[in-house]
Amino acid sequence: MSRRSVDFVSGGTRCAAWFFSAAADSPFANDDGAVPVVVMAHGFGGTKDSGLEPFAERLAAAGLAVFAFDYRHYGDSDGEPRQQISLTGQADDYRAAMAAAAAQPGVDRSRVILWGVSLAGGLVLEVASGRDDLAAVIAMVPLVSGLAAGIHHYPQLGVAGVAKSTSRAVGSAVKSRLGRAPTMMTVVGPPGSGAALSGPGYLENYLAVAGPTWRNEVDAAIGLELGSFRADKSAHKISAPTLVQIADFDQAAPPHAAAKAAFSARAQVRHYPCDHFDIFEGFDWFEQAVTHQIDFLTHHLA
Repeated sequence: MSRRSVDFVSGGTRCAAWFFSAAADSPFANDDGAVPVVVMAHGFGGTKDSGLEPFAERLAAAGLAVFAFDYRHYGDSDGEPRQQISLTGQADDYRAAMAAAAAQPGVDRSRVILWGVSLAGGLVLEVASGRDDLAAVIAMVPLVSGLAAGIHHYPQLGVAGVAKSTSRAVGSAVKSRLGRAPTMMTVVGPPGSGAALSGPGYLENYLAVAGPTWRNEVDAAIGLELGSFRADKSAHKISAPTLVQIADFDQAAPPHAAAKAAFSARAQVRHYPCDHFDIFEGFDWFEQAVTHQIDFLTHHLA
């Protein structure tokens, strides 16, 4: 098992990835020795060096190849302006990463697995919808509906917070159209800070997993696109085996919306009595979450 850096192109822009080779004697290997590949990315404003590597290492040790990548405009990938989120663009980045992952040596290109956490958990459900060429899908603490997330966050933000967030989003979008620098918003902060994520303990938890390329800011214009994001609406079109992992006390990604999407996708569901970040390494539920992923993939692919 080893890790190497890989570049691929999405939308004409260079993207950076890590490729983790599978451990020897993989139970997932086909007759030619090729193994499935897990394609993974982070959630809202996240980078591959911010908590993904422990999952990738465990999956690789179990006998799977892993392709962890940064979206355009983030981390080690190129793209200007920096820290800009396009949900449509990030879904396209996943598709480009799937093709790049399937081309890696030792990979069985007919067994590609989509893996996403938080907002990326919703993105993988959306990307998987209507496809018949995926081996499996894993959505961990997924944000599947921007509308549900807005309602869920309302007690944290209040009327003034919602109005300020909307104003920043509109203002940043206008600036971008005029060729000016976007308005930035904080990804995570303490309660009452106006950050996108401001649950109790969230700042400390995110900083505990954040890597050197992560920046605590995003283009505020994402607020306009996020409101119409509805991965739950197309979940019924997913044909691949799907695992949805839900944090029952999640203050970031509404657990009830994730549960409805999972039911629509006919997914296997695992519940954890914890909050959004508690499934990362260093927190109480990492071991259970990654073990359930390996068990799920073993059942369907080994």
